[in-house]
Amino acid sequence: MEITAETEHIEIRLLLEAIYLKYGYDFRSYAEASISRRIKRNMRLNGCPHISELQHRILHDARAFQQLMTDLSVSVTEMFRNPDFYQSLRQQIVPGLLQIPFVKIWCAGCASGEEVYSLAILLKEEGVTQQLQIYATDINESALQIAEKGIYPLDKVKEYTSNYHRINGRGDFVDYYTALYDNAVMRSGLKRNITFAHHNMVTDGSFGEMNLILCRNVMIYFNRDLQNRVFQLFCDSLIPGGFLCLGSRETIQYANCANQFDPVNVHEKIYRKKFPCPGL
Repeated sequence: MEITAETEHIEIRLLLEAIYLKYGYDFRSYAEASISRRIKRNMRLNGCPHISELQHRILHDARAFQQLMTDLSVSVTEMFRNPDFYQSLRQQIVPGLLQIPFVKIWCAGCASGEEVYSLAILLKEEGVTQQLQIYATDINESALQIAEKGIYPLDKVKEYTSNYHRINGRGDFVDYYTALYDNAVMRSGLKRNITFAHHNMVTDGSFGEMNLILCRNVMIYFNRDLQNRVFQLFCDSLIPGGFLCLGSRETIQYANCANQFDPVNVHEKIYRKKFPCPGL
């Protein structure tokens, strides 16, 4: 029997509810079109004909759930993705960070870590190294393990090197990794100021007193209510004058807390949390 769109919608909602009740991960407010594509991909890979059957599997097999988690939380990333953004970061944010005695940065939804290492390289080249702490967090434990190891396929390095040159890197990208067989291993010095940690933006609390938060190409997968919740989380985590960086297809313009931010670079989606008005 053909599954109607209404029935499929119900099955997806039931699956997401089951995940939340069984494992505590809340995907119920993710954009349904995106979550549906990822669920169906997992079903095809595992020869699962119906969503209801997938629900039964993940409730009774933790390994099946972990595989689904990887599909649900996968993100497309690369080093120095959107080089113009990193140029703007260098020119419009880094000079201010150099004036701060201790810099705290949160890279939220860091996935497999390419963006974190890109940021670490840029900050190292600009001299923001001595008093620096970067918190790199994600919901996906498998992706976090990759990020913490910092090991990437060597065949991607050509693209990463090209991006590095496009941001006008100060040195040679090869100085930041060691080639080992078919992999590139990021140098241990880049990890010195990075803490990798599991964090669920949907259910977990804020990181306090951040000077800079990067959450790029994650919010596009959330519906409007969840976006508002996460934007408020970021607002609560930033100090006045702190910066928020989003992905190219994202904006804080329509968020409930939008009036607490000023645009720094509208094209590159960089915003700054306002200072409180005197006397308030």
